[in-house]
Amino acid sequence: MLKEKDKIFPNIYGFHDRSLKGVMSRGVWVDTKAMISRGSDDIIKTIKDSGLRGRGGAGFPTGLKWSFMPKGTEKPKYLVINADESEPGTCKDREILRHEPHSLLEGCLLAGIAMGCSAAYIYIRGEYVREREQLEIAIAEAYEKGFIGKNACKSGISFDVYSHHGAGAYICGEETALLESLEGRKGMPRMKPPFPAGAGLYGCPTTVNNVESIAVVPTILKRGSNWFSSLGRKNNHGTKLFAISGHVNSPCVVEEEMSISLRDLIDKHCGGVTGGWNNLKAVIPGGASVPLIPKSVCDNALMDFDWLKEQSSGLGTAAVIVMDQSTDIIKAIWRLSKFYKHESCGQCTPCREGTGWMMRIMERLVKGDASVDEIDMLIEITKQVEGHTICALGDAAAWPIQGLIRHFRNEVEDRIMNYSTRKTVQAAE
Repeated sequence: MLKEKDKIFPNIYGFHDRSLKGVMSRGVWVDTKAMISRGSDDIIKTIKDSGLRGRGGAGFPTGLKWSFMPKGTEKPKYLVINADESEPGTCKDREILRHEPHSLLEGCLLAGIAMGCSAAYIYIRGEYVREREQLEIAIAEAYEKGFIGKNACKSGISFDVYSHHGAGAYICGEETALLESLEGRKGMPRMKPPFPAGAGLYGCPTTVNNVESIAVVPTILKRGSNWFSSLGRKNNHGTKLFAISGHVNSPCVVEEEMSISLRDLIDKHCGGVTGGWNNLKAVIPGGASVPLIPKSVCDNALMDFDWLKEQSSGLGTAAVIVMDQSTDIIKAIWRLSKFYKHESCGQCTPCREGTGWMMRIMERLVKGDASVDEIDMLIEITKQVEGHTICALGDAAAWPIQGLIRHFRNEVEDRIMNYSTRKTVQAAE
């Protein structure tokens, strides 16, 4: 388990004072000017050496992403924080926004200055009203103290931070759709290239990062890259916020070391699976868009990017959704299919047509009112959607279905057979 001294978010549960005075007593906004004075190259190198990978789902190396920001440009550069957090089952960033907003703001300043940005825009999910209120209180405190704004932290550099409330659309969690929404248009993904680093917000060079990815930056710079990289397995370093929900005795958000075993995570922090570990049926390990893994895989599962990828799943946002034996697994995946069909922006034909097609087949599979041949047809549809859209929503709609059929095909076939048998008996009567 992660030692208390290694935790980056000591107030994730809101037990301590979250005001500026309170956070400064815990080390936030302390020595910020000294960290800025280390210079852009040193800050980016430290983040690269730490092995920090994006905490929003893709797991792309954060320092490498920062290095893509062009240096010789007359256009202003922007840092955009993705606080949309609309992935079903995910509720980790909201805890940072509520209880650790100053960690995010200090991270914005350090990351922004490292990339030569003039401002940061924090795009918050529409339903996060209380979170936005706390963030804006923190922003006002930071401006009043001179930590951001003109001559931020007496560094001689001006850096502004703005919050922007979205309208609650899932698609705005995709970085280019988020930028479209920020500019006042309908949230629809942009074609890439150009990538945001070349032409992002208002046509200017932009880096889009997740809340957690930025909020951990000050601690990494204070404690050093070696400390961060000492936690977790190779290529899967640091601490991570996990959001565990579903059939566990005590659902929670907890900060733990990367590569912790799934069983330890559930048993030590959630009081175990309801009915005991042997009552476990399946787990979605990284938010609704990643394929589920059955109990046989869960027994030895490690919670990191690479191990879960090897199992044809993913860490994603580390939103762990636990399902016990009482779960109608087919209905659960149908519900996700319905969600993605509803949230598709409709721009890409494979997604616009495919999500509805997949949902309708899943709807019939829930009852068993389908033929066995349709299972393979459904897999074929997911393959035609996956990888054929501008953004990853098509993949997100396809992967849960692929996981279901990969691990629970027998259950799907049994339901079809049982439905067929019932129909035959009813016809005979």
